[in-house]
Amino acid sequence: MKAVILAAGRGSRISKVTSAIPKPMIKYNGKPILEHNIDLCKQNGVRDIFINTSHLASKITGYFGDGRDRGVNIQYSFEEELLGTASALINFRSFLMDEPFYVLYGDNYSEYDLKLLSTKAASVDSIAVIGFHSREDVSSSGVAEFNSDGQIHKFIEKPNPGETDSHWVNAGIYYLKPSIFDAIPNKYGDFGRDIFPMLLRNNVPLYGVCSEINVKAFDTPEMLIQNTKTYYDAKK
Repeated sequence: MKAVILAAGRGSRISKVTSAIPKPMIKYNGKPILEHNIDLCKQNGVRDIFINTSHLASKITGYFGDGRDRGVNIQYSFEEELLGTASALINFRSFLMDEPFYVLYGDNYSEYDLKLLSTKAASVDSIAVIGFHSREDVSSSGVAEFNSDGQIHKFIEKPNPGETDSHWVNAGIYYLKPSIFDAIPNKYGDFGRDIFPMLLRNNVPLYGVCSEINVKAFDTPEMLIQNTKTYYDAKK
């Protein structure tokens, strides 16, 4: 199995931290978030990992190298200008055309069971299975609504109060077939804002896997403080 871990974002909303280190290199539970994602891939049988970089890229490549000492094979791309979560895959296209692969957002901490997505994919006809996790407050997030078998029928970006009963937020974990590249532009393209909504509009079936598993984002100073505090409180 193969996986792409997205690690090029600047983390501009927490620039006091990311001016010195890339956002995926923020430490949580004693090691960089990106390292947790690499470990998650390895635990799920993934050995070939592709990581896109940009901001302070050498902090990432110097830390992980080719991955051999971690039991994986890592290759990198470098983006002069950010390509977005979808178009970032273009640089690895030649390596990803022979079988389905995972995509993980490298600045999220997750304990997601990746095999939940591949198992779902084996039972449906879809080019993408998307992982979702539960969040109480979805007002600042994109959520999805599903039918009874997990097919996504609607995305709602930052819903207003009462607009949806869904509390399922994109976990930043995907299982994709190589045919997804037919929908990805060579320039900028984002999965959540561009690619997945466009596929739905074109009646391409997309499926989701919903899990209560722990997924933590570090997008704002408040989230960084809260998630760090929650971890240390749990250790007491």
